[in-house]
Amino acid sequence: MSGLGGGIGLRPITDDPDTSGFFAAAREHRLVVQTCRACAHQQQPPRPRCRSCRGDDLGWEEVPGEGRVHTWTVVEHQINPHFPVPYTSVLVDVEPRPGDPTVRFLGHLPGRPHLRVGTPVTVEFIDLGEDVVLPNWAVGASEPSAT
Repeated sequence: MSGLGGGIGLRPITDDPDTSGFFAAAREHRLVVQTCRACAHQQQPPRPRCRSCRGDDLGWEEVPGEGRVHTWTVVEHQINPHFPVPYTSVLVDVEPRPGDPTVRFLGHLPGRPHLRVGTPVTVEFIDLGEDVVLPNWAVGASEPSAT
């Protein structure tokens, strides 16, 4: 897939001890976040230890596949010929559990989509082949209706 490293060898290391659970879930089209079993802190990106209590008993918890744009930047200067410009790098806030702090995920959008802080997005999964699936974001989730 153009713009996400498809077919060019730019692939994440999917068997790293700290991230393998994330990529295994993505292959099943599930979005997960690393969660500390000792203190329930959730963190993204994954790390070898909990940022909150420094514990190392970490697991994975599924989170909703909907989020809101936190911020973004449009890349206009091409650095790599396999990543055509313009493209937009986006940070997405996901609320893992009601009342919990948000967790941020990085994403890639082609072109210059019309965005604003709070634009709703949904997760989509992109198969890069060779058992590598990446979660990414798509604009277009429905706005909550006013009641």
